[in-house]
Amino acid sequence: MADPISKPLIAFLLIASFLLCSHASSDVPFIVAHKKASLNRLKTGAERVSVTIDIYNQGTSTAYDVSLSDDSWTSDLFSVISGTTSKTWEKLDAGGVLSHTFELEAKSKGVFAGEPAIIKFRVPTSAALQEAYSTPILPLDVLADRAPEKKFEWAKVWTIIICSEISNFNFFC
Repeated sequence: MADPISKPLIAFLLIASFLLCSHASSDVPFIVAHKKASLNRLKTGAERVSVTIDIYNQGTSTAYDVSLSDDSWTSDLFSVISGTTSKTWEKLDAGGVLSHTFELEAKSKGVFAGEPAIIKFRVPTSAALQEAYSTPILPLDVLADRAPEKKFEWAKVWTIIICSEISNFNFFC
């Protein structure tokens, strides 16, 4: 015996999914943006943050007057070394990708969690600007005390293993 609430709930879900599917197939741009940041420690002790934002148009029509703004990097914590935190493009075709990169230098030590970047664009059928948001970045532990990297540790281990095996035959070691 079915629950009296389940039939209306199923009907509602079917109608909602139909509406969502019909809207998704409309001739409009669908903007997806991915923001990523990586830390790079310099020999001087300073630390730089390289930020890349990739903007994808997964829709079926061109997005016009595309602008990117990433204001989460406050000037009291970071200084811009190269590039800018904002950028504009004339258009982003359906299936196209735009990419923007800039580099910052950290001014103080701490954990920083950046907010999503904001992408504004215009659809062909409307003069009003639409907004999309990038993915947020994972928290960055800027200028953190880290153990020195052991970049070639694996090579040393393999050299020892191989030399110990080969030394039985007196080839290299």
